[in-house]
Amino acid sequence: MQKEKVLSGIRPTGFVHLGNYFGAIRNWVNMQDEYDCYFCVVDWHSLTTHPDTRELQTSVHRLLSELLASGLDPDKCVLYIQSDVPEIAELYFYLNTMAYKGELEKTATFKDKVRQQPNNVNAALLTYPVLQAADILIHRAVNVPVGKDQEQHVEMTRNFADRFNHRYGDVFPLPKAFNYGSKLIKIISLDGGGKMSKSENQMNTLYLADDNDQIRTKLMKAKSDIVPAEKNAQKSEAVQNLFTLMSLVSGKEVTEKFESDFNNCIIRYGDMKKQLGEDMVRFMSPIRERAVAIQQDKAYLSKVIKQGKEKARASASETLLLVRKAMGVNY
Repeated sequence: MQKEKVLSGIRPTGFVHLGNYFGAIRNWVNMQDEYDCYFCVVDWHSLTTHPDTRELQTSVHRLLSELLASGLDPDKCVLYIQSDVPEIAELYFYLNTMAYKGELEKTATFKDKVRQQPNNVNAALLTYPVLQAADILIHRAVNVPVGKDQEQHVEMTRNFADRFNHRYGDVFPLPKAFNYGSKLIKIISLDGGGKMSKSENQMNTLYLADDNDQIRTKLMKAKSDIVPAEKNAQKSEAVQNLFTLMSLVSGKEVTEKFESDFNNCIIRYGDMKKQLGEDMVRFMSPIRERAVAIQQDKAYLSKVIKQGKEKARASASETLLLVRKAMGVNY
């Protein structure tokens, strides 16, 4: 039985953090045996907001190393770099002929980026959803694991695919936003506000590259709350985040002990954060050490990049043959 295709991408900007790991990467690792998975380092996307490319190669290699260290297996999935697959750019052009200025300007992420970088509103930024559609459709993927903030892009991809199929003939399946697993894990900033960030609020974000002392220090400074005055009180968002992190990396007995202390109004947040720091170090340090070793092994990284490129281009070429035939661009 043929496995359904999954496509997901991650930008090589900033540093991968714990929210990325538990919100996406861990699910990617678990998907490898169940689906035909394509995971893309979207370096072209990063250029829409980070035009300085001096650190791009280092960032791409670090990201690939962290993905591999987290458990992605290049023999089980297709792990590749976006710019290694020129077929994406060709499909991007064809889809641009079906994308309209008005709908692109209404995209929530475009509006956000315009507010954040009013002096860098470039054409690639405007057509970001079209390139994202090309990323998905080039492999004719049907499942796209995304958060709530990206669902609009998947819907736009469906629109572009539907327009193409209506105009030229059925080539693309209509992809859908995809939630893998029964529970979506949300990791917020250690100050209790917003999501962890790949590039901002660095003291409030746990990065896979953090050393042991950084992990301990950040967790000791994490926002908590006053000890509850009533038993079984509702937790604040910051306190709930500490318990969420503990449930992910600590033993069941440890978590239950601090849950009981909270519910009985005797919790000592300093003790909890100290314990969480040690458990987090135990969890994160093997990933960091594996990632460093992989990044230093240039021959292995090159092999992984080449293997991903060949697999991704083989899939993309098949799609482009169908696209060109449907459009009549096959002289």
